[in-house]
Amino acid sequence: MRTSDALLLLLALIPVQATLSPDSPKQKAKAKEPNVLRGPQEGDVFSLGLVSHEPLAKDILTNHRTYFKDTGLRRFNGTTLGYVTPWNSHGYDVAKIFAKKFDIISPVWLQVVKQGDDYQVAGVHDIDAGWLSDVRRKGKQADNQRTVKVFPRFIFEHFTDRDIKLLLSDAKERSRVNEALIKVCKDNRFDGLVLEVWSQLAGRIDDNILYNLILQMAKDLQKQKLRLILVVPPYRKDTGNLFGERHMEKLYKHIFAFSLMTYDFSSVQRPGANAPLYFVRKAVEMIAPEGCPDMEAKRAKILLGLNMYGNDYTPDGGGPITFGQYLDLVKHVKKHLTYDERDVENFFEVKWVFSGCFLKKLILAFVLLFRNENGRHIVFYPTLYSINERIKLAQELGTGISIWELGQGLDYFYDLF
Repeated sequence: MRTSDALLLLLALIPVQATLSPDSPKQKAKAKEPNVLRGPQEGDVFSLGLVSHEPLAKDILTNHRTYFKDTGLRRFNGTTLGYVTPWNSHGYDVAKIFAKKFDIISPVWLQVVKQGDDYQVAGVHDIDAGWLSDVRRKGKQADNQRTVKVFPRFIFEHFTDRDIKLLLSDAKERSRVNEALIKVCKDNRFDGLVLEVWSQLAGRIDDNILYNLILQMAKDLQKQKLRLILVVPPYRKDTGNLFGERHMEKLYKHIFAFSLMTYDFSSVQRPGANAPLYFVRKAVEMIAPEGCPDMEAKRAKILLGLNMYGNDYTPDGGGPITFGQYLDLVKHVKKHLTYDERDVENFFEVKWVFSGCFLKKLILAFVLLFRNENGRHIVFYPTLYSINERIKLAQELGTGISIWELGQGLDYFYDLF
């Protein structure tokens, strides 16, 4: 038996515990868990002084599940879209609780698929009619003249290169796809749809061919009083300007809004901030520069993307995290989170510290050494301050906001919107 196998077998037989905490010369007594407040409160995050550029970890742990009692109060007056996914059930609750803060809810349910020569919509089993009814009812404004709209997101899935080529080259094929989309929207009383296709095709095909696909869909939807939101990528050095000023000029009069994916700036290969503020600003300005024709109308249609998830970077890579994993990590931070002035984001670092008897510590240390892991975690995740700075940027630039995704963040974040 190899040494590594023996160690793993021994681990299975002997309970081993490890906790995450900052490095310290001595193990201190376990800190008392803070009381966690929950639900509606008399004060909001501003009146409670929680919007700080260096928030205390204990304040995050105590208040993250709270929110201001008047959930209909809106601070941001631009268009606000929130994505909801079936794999994150808390997002469904967030959409209902804060329905009045959103103009559009976009459930990530549906895919366009091709079966033989037919185009069909997959994912209809995820459509929750009862939840949709609740969201619309709770999203009604006091005058009953306006309520939250529902635009499900669609992607093209399992299309071969031949399928794509046929779709792009044949107007009749595009009409058949549009008919399938319109039927689902009408059957479920959707107000329009969000289409994610530009990132997959831009740069691979001529712009004019891609315009044909988008514009024909927009016009077919408009005839049925349905609207189209197009998901577009931000400017990046490595990919160039896949969606820029010339694309905006061609499309903005026909598209209801553009969901701009201003997140995922960093990666496991290049760890760092999720969405530096300068990157977000530049992404908008590359599409609708200062002083361009009809600048205000163009920018009003841009929904600046805000991520509600973070990243946990470790020696073996790491990856995205949502609120549960974040809270498990941040509870080991003794004081405040670190603030990065350039990126306008917060982060913190924790390391593995082993607890238990000497033998248990030794075994786990050997396993981590064998795996080339040192237990270091560098965590980037949104805070009240970082989100508020991006909302202020959206107000300054005159854009809307799109949130990916509801339920991944902390409940008190929604006091900001």
